Amino acid sequence: MSIIEIIGFISAAIIGISLGLIGSGGSILTVPVMVYLLHIEPVLATAYSLFVVGVAAFVGGVNYARKKMVNYKTAFVFAIPAFIAVYFTRLVIVPSIPETLINMGDFILKKDMGILLLFAILMVVAAYSMIKNGASQEKIDVTGDETKPVFNFPMIILEGMIVGVVTGLVGAGGGFLIIPALVLFAKLPMKIAVGTSLFIISIKSLIGFMGDVQADQPIDWGFLLTFSTIAAIGIFFGSFLATKIDGKKLQKGFGWFVLAMGIYMIIKELLLNG
Repeated sequence: MSIIEIIGFISAAIIGISLGLIGSGGSILTVPVMVYLLHIEPVLATAYSLFVVGVAAFVGGVNYARKKMVNYKTAFVFAIPAFIAVYFTRLVIVPSIPETLINMGDFILKKDMGILLLFAILMVVAAYSMIKNGASQEKIDVTGDETKPVFNFPMIILEGMIVGVVTGLVGAGGGFLIIPALVLFAKLPMKIAVGTSLFIISIKSLIGFMGDVQADQPIDWGFLLTFSTIAAIGIFFGSFLATKIDGKKLQKGFGWFVLAMGIYMIIKELLLNG
């Protein structure tokens, strides 16, 4: 096993740890690790990301469920439109995207580059959300625990569809979109929102991956199961650390890291790929 592969598997543990700590962020790391460290082509990397994040999030979701920190009604309402959107996106939309998206003189935007650029933009948006929400997370934790869930069904369903399409296109679990939606539209306490988000992410991601399997993506099951197992172990460590580390500072710090990675990806794809 090469040094790069070892670093890649260490990154799998970090992906799980991030999910255990803040309930999101794992998929933001998975695609860059697989593309830039393990040299997996982008479309397949997004498929692998769905499986890895799905398995790790399921393990984390079960852990939260044991602590009675999952709202199943909200998960069901949010998840149905998300499931349909992600499955359709992976099975139909992604395979239908042309290999050349833009051809203007010397500038050619290929499908792989377009997916990575879209992912990088998503990373920048996610980073902003993490940095901003990290500053107010303590307030949400304190005020949210006494609020009973109040469902804004149209907004929850719309958000579920949007997250499903985003997940399908770039292989991101969308925790940074799901958690604010659950807090704002279902009035869930922050900790319940994290546990509920993990369940939504897990099932949505695995259903999206089924679309890839049916679309005949070349899956290396040995690699994928090893990577996923390491990430799943990492989520237990992350859940333990969550009781020891200031979540507000952690989320802000992780947000700045994701922002730097997103900017790097944009620069690399647009300026350094020749």
